[in-house]
Amino acid sequence: MKYVKLGSTGMDVSRICLGALSFGTPGKGVHSWTLDLDQARPMMLHALESGVNFVDTANVYSAGSSETIVGQILEEYGHRDEIVLATKVHGRTRPGPNGVGLSRKAIMTEIDNSLRRLRTDYVDLYQIHRWDPVTPIEVTMEALHDVVKAGKALHIGASSMWAWQFAKAQYVAKANGWTPFSTMQNHYNLIYREEEREMLPLCEDQGIGVIPWSPLARGRLCRPWNSVSARSETDEFGKMLYCDSDRETVDRLERLAAKRGLPMAQVALAWLLSKPAVTSPIVGASKMSHLQDAIDALDVVLDDEEIEYLEELYEPHNVSGHPITSLPGQH
Repeated sequence: MKYVKLGSTGMDVSRICLGALSFGTPGKGVHSWTLDLDQARPMMLHALESGVNFVDTANVYSAGSSETIVGQILEEYGHRDEIVLATKVHGRTRPGPNGVGLSRKAIMTEIDNSLRRLRTDYVDLYQIHRWDPVTPIEVTMEALHDVVKAGKALHIGASSMWAWQFAKAQYVAKANGWTPFSTMQNHYNLIYREEEREMLPLCEDQGIGVIPWSPLARGRLCRPWNSVSARSETDEFGKMLYCDSDRETVDRLERLAAKRGLPMAQVALAWLLSKPAVTSPIVGASKMSHLQDAIDALDVVLDDEEIEYLEELYEPHNVSGHPITSLPGQH
């Protein structure tokens, strides 16, 4: 396993992060293809035993059962001090007017709920799952700072938003002596590269760790364009993210992977890992082969010609994954 510093936190994290969106009690939440505890355990233990020390989940994944599964497996595994554990807050977790968003009330309630499910006294990284357009950023940043000062989180991070919003949040935190964000979890992969315009340069300049979600485009970069899976057939959010113009890039990925004698997923991840701004892509896995492809991708190196071949046909996309005018859903 290879390790890298997570932004300016000083923490060393594995070059890939295990995403736990695929873990959850079936029937809870919006995904029907999640792995229950007994199915998730061998997957997560293989990741940990392979040197993956970075795990990401969220309070909304499978109605909280993802955190419950991750917490139980980590408790069984032990070595909590070696694990960099991340979770997120923002999406709706309970009915009522205060069951969603980034108000002080929501944050203080949800950090305790997450810690209880994760069976730990603290998380290493507490992230806002999206921007909250109805709560002043000053309220959110002070509440997150107080979570850190209470010892319930070591660092804080943000997720998909506009670069100006991220810059504003950092300014507010630093102007008030509060904890700034250390990481950005954004939407970035071979067929969605809009983050290269502003967010990635901002993060590089400011020493922010970049941990992209959907590095394999929710499976689009793992198989030929017309192939389907249980997830692709039911993933309504994923259907909004990509378009037919991406097909030619996926076709090129398929041809290059065949030429190199590698799975498409390994080549797609190798492309992402070649980007200097990227710290640790968050890789979800519902099969052991998915996880092994991610681990093996660390040894794949693409030359400049191969990178240019994969990038050449990219067309600008509408921005996706960011909040627009209302509280967005989860990813």
